[in-house]
This record gives sequence, structure tokens and C-alpha cells, in this order.
Amino acid sequence: MAQFFKFVFATMVGIILLTLLGVLLLFVVASAADDKEKTEVGYNSVLKLSLNRPVNERKEDNPLENLEIPGMPSQRTIGLLELRQAIERAKNDDKIKGIYLDAGNISAGFATLEEIRTALKDFKKSGKFIYAYSETMSEPAYYIISVADSIFLHPQGSMEFNGLVAEIGFAKGLFEKIGVKPEIFRVGDFKSAVEPFTLDKMSDANRLQISAYLNSIYDHYLKGIAESRGISFEELTNISDNMLVQMPEDAVKYKLISRTAYYDEVEKTIRKKLGITDEKKKINFVSLKAYASNKAEEGGYSKKKVAVIFAEGDIQSGKSTRESIGSETIAEELRKVRNDDKVTAVVLRINSPGGSALASDVIWREVLETKKKKPVIASMSDLAASGGYYIAMGCNKILAQPNTITGSIGIFGMLFDASGLLTDKLGLTFDRVETGEYADLGTPTKKFTDAERQIIQRMVNEGYENFTSKAAQGRNMPLDTLKKYASGRVWTGEQALKIGLIDGFGGLNDAIQLAAKEAKIKEGEYAVRYYPIKKSFFEALQSSEDLMEERSLQKKAGSLYPLLKQIEKLPNYQGIQARWPYEVKIQ
Repeated sequence: MAQFFKFVFATMVGIILLTLLGVLLLFVVASAADDKEKTEVGYNSVLKLSLNRPVNERKEDNPLENLEIPGMPSQRTIGLLELRQAIERAKNDDKIKGIYLDAGNISAGFATLEEIRTALKDFKKSGKFIYAYSETMSEPAYYIISVADSIFLHPQGSMEFNGLVAEIGFAKGLFEKIGVKPEIFRVGDFKSAVEPFTLDKMSDANRLQISAYLNSIYDHYLKGIAESRGISFEELTNISDNMLVQMPEDAVKYKLISRTAYYDEVEKTIRKKLGITDEKKKINFVSLKAYASNKAEEGGYSKKKVAVIFAEGDIQSGKSTRESIGSETIAEELRKVRNDDKVTAVVLRINSPGGSALASDVIWREVLETKKKKPVIASMSDLAASGGYYIAMGCNKILAQPNTITGSIGIFGMLFDASGLLTDKLGLTFDRVETGEYADLGTPTKKFTDAERQIIQRMVNEGYENFTSKAAQGRNMPLDTLKKYASGRVWTGEQALKIGLIDGFGGLNDAIQLAAKEAKIKEGEYAVRYYPIKKSFFEALQSSEDLMEERSLQKKAGSLYPLLKQIEKLPNYQGIQARWPYEVKIQ
């Protein structure tokens, strides 16, 4: 027996040591890869922005991002905050003479693209150059590329310029085949988040709203390009509608790009711009990762602070995760900055399709309490719809981009009757004992009665009245007027400004400046602090492992990945929801 315990103990120690060694090895490899990025910024340097990766609000804490695993999608992401800070810093850095931009396959929403585009336009005010080169250019990518002084496309490359399309996946047929019946309770003709589970195509109301906001986004898109490229809006519309750009030389013909070129030819152009005559001397390219300052987020020292709280993802009760906004986490952050005498104003940065109505209300309440002590400004990113709008509507002011998607003021509830699957398909039966008629309300192993449906619908109706009355109060708008825009319909920022759902246009920097103005503090008199505080190394490591699993699923599922994610999140749909159908794919 003693030998047995010795063996077990030795095995456990070995496992622990191997685990620690593995973690240490990952840390060393990641650090070694990171060291390669640390380049000295010398005179006559060019900031190289390779943006062909997903863009988040802030750079993800991912110790494994430098590990390249064959067959696995890259784990590297770009933080919008860090990217904007780098561009702003480069504008005033005498060592940086220009920007080399490669963003042909950037993965970002249109409001995010707007912020990057605005930062690049501001950079050009310094008189420094921006050259863009890509082998392929997606339509979203071209929106930011179009601000460049010179745009180069590979001679055998491709450019997309034929309009936007919004696509939704529908799972009604799947549920019918497996014997699961969704029970839907909603208020509002446009509350379409449930449609993927109940229909096999868009409803007329949903098609109307998607058409309206998609055309609004594209009109804004073309107007921005028209301004940058000196081409009329009408001509760009004609080029797009008739798909006149099919080959790289077509893009040159219609002046969307400067010329086609290979990379070595682009390099020669940059060398000439920098005045480098020695052919053996390399261009001093500085990567975004190398250039981003580790202390950039701190914003300097000051007794007065503007706090920026990031809220990105689905809204759920509990703690925040990599993909969700936890009401407990955000409420705690709001209380923290509310009670910090050095924090004079708050910006709530929102990128969310909504989620739990209860969790949204928890955050809304903390916003109101914070507003009693200091101004709170909502800054909407790509998406601040339904619950995302809910947590914004209590703020002093709301800023969004013209192409932000917002609104969707409405409520729904969804439960599932799985008795067809469990009993008819699998042969499972269930029996139960209840203390009351409605004790088993919502149980998925039985069919719903009409009385049960009426109870749940009443809860949804009450939730809708609660949402709309608080929205009307927050927007200083008569309830009847607010309800005209509150049937669950989605609006762009441009549309939302006209109907009073937001107060103006602007990005995160604009929101920070507005917050300072509302607090009556001048520029240069305050520092900016960002919350929640980033994770520790080991917390980030655990999150990185989850991310690796996610990327593996994405690779295996391919085009079916969005639908699988939609089904995977079904448990989050239980209960009363304030959610937009964020699975809409715009490309």
C-alpha cells in the first residue's frame, strides 16, 4: 500500500511539474516572439499597419497570440484603442515620416472602420504620407484604404466594389427535423431576433428595416470615398451598381486606386519618398506592435480623470467574459468610478447587440446613480442595439457614428418545447408531481398551454413598457413619440439622430472630450483611465485556451460557423431578452 501511495504522489507531482513547465515554455515562446517585434524607432521610419485581422475595442489579453500553430487560424487581434493611439502618436513623431497601410482583409464593423479612417485623415494633416498596398481589397477595407495618398493593388489581385449584402441564417427547418418547437413571445413588428428560429426567410418588416439601414450605411460609405478620391457620389454609385470594377486595371480606370504594382515596386516608391538612394539600405518599417507604447493607455498623470468603461459583447448576468458584458462586472466598475473623487466624468463605450433585459436594467440603474455625481457619456461603436441601447439611454448624452447600428427598442421571450425531440424522436417519457398548476412553467419536456403562453406574454408586455418608459425618460421624449420608434426597429446612427435617439456623431475621443466639457475641465487638465483593468497573465492564459478552441471550431465549421454559434448561444436566450439579431452578416 505504501508503494501505491508513493506511485500516486510521484505521478501527481510529475503532472504538476509538467503543467508548470508547459506554462513556462509557452510564456518563454510568447515572450521570445514578442521580442522580435521590439524594433528601435529610428529617423526616417515608416509605421507599418498590417490590419488583416479582427479588430476589437481593446487588444485582447492573449499570451499565446505569437504562437503560430499549423492549420489553426491566427489568434492575433488588433485593439482599436491601441491602433488609434499609435496613429495619433505617429502624427507628432518626427521620426515617423509616413504610414504603410495593408488592410485588404480587415475584419471590423463599419463604425470601427469610421474611427480608423478618421484617425488616418487626422494623421494626414501633419503633411506626412499614407501609402496603401494590398493583394486583395474587400469593400469594408477599401473604406479606410481610400484615404491614402497613393493606393496600389497587386496586378493579379482583386478589388470588391459592388455594394453591400446582409445575410441571415435560418434554423426553422433544423428545429422541425429534430422535433424542437420554439415558443416566441414579443412586442414590436420589427423585433426580429427570433426570426432565425421560427422562419425560413426574412419577414416583410425585417426586410424593410435591413434594407433601410443597409442603404444608409452604404450611402455614407460612398460619400466618404467620394470626398477622399474626388469622384462624385453618382459616379461611384454607377460603378458599384453595374460592377464596373472586375479586374485590377478597372480600378485604375475609374480612379479608385492609383495604379497596380508588385510589392517591390511599392517599396521603390516609398524609398524614393524617403530619399533613400542606397539600394542596399532597408526601409525602417516599424510594426504596430513595436510602436504601440505600453504606457499609452495611462494617458499621463493628473489629479483629474475621465474614466472610460468598455462594454463589449452580449449582455448577461454575472461576470464579464471575453465575449460578454457581465452586469456584475460593469456595475462594479461604475460604482468604483462613481466613488473615486479623482474621476470627474465617465464614458461608457458600448459595442453590444444586447441580451438579458434584467442584466441591462442592472447596468442602467448604475448609470443613473453615477450620473447623479458626475456626467456619463455613452459612446456607441459598431453596435449598440436593444440591451445595448438600454444601457446607453440613461447617460447624459449619447454619441454614435453615422454607420453605428442602434435602436431595436423592444423585448422578446423565447422558450423551447423539446417534447417532440425527446419523446417522439428519442422515445423518452417524463412524469412529474407539482404543488401548483404552473409549477412546471417553462419546462422543455412538455408542451405549452394557452394559459402559460398568456402569462409569459404578459411578462414580455410589462418588460416592453418598462423599457420604453425609461427610454422616453432618458431621451426627454413623450412616451407616445418614443414608441413610434420602439417597435424593435433597428436604425443607423444617421437615422437615429434625426429621430432623437442619439445626441450627435463622434467616436471615442469625441465622447471623452464631451465628458470633460460636461465636467467643466479643460484639455490638458485631465488624464484618461480605461476599465475594466486588464487581466493578469494566468487569467489571460486561461482565456487564450478558450480562444484557441473557438478558432479551431471556426476553422472546422467554415461557412456554417455563424449558424453554429447562433445555436450554441440558445441557452442565453432563455428569459426576457432585449436583443438585436446580431448574427446578421454585412459584407
